[in-house]
Amino acid sequence: MKPTVIISTYPDKKSITKIAKMFVKNKTVACVNISKISSIYSWNKKIENTSEYIAIFKTTSKNKKLLKEKIKETHPYDVPEIAEIDVTSINKPYLDWLIDSTT
Repeated sequence: MKPTVIISTYPDKKSITKIAKMFVKNKTVACVNISKISSIYSWNKKIENTSEYIAIFKTTSKNKKLLKEKIKETHPYDVPEIAEIDVTSINKPYLDWLIDSTT
């Protein structure tokens, strides 16, 4: 089984914390890293400069489709970022923990 990392951004810590806890509890993900960031982007023909929270979801290839669907269903944004990072290498003890935490 391969590790999978999905990233997304959220408008506030409360919304991502609630979602992250739910995903860890139901074993969709093993871990979610959350950090405050500054984002500059174009939206509705305006340049925005806002604070957001980036979420790094860590799961397995087996759960990635479900995770992407659940992010889309629960996300507060009209157009959420759901980006998959291809993990080509990971240390074996971490991979073992990741698999154990999502099965």
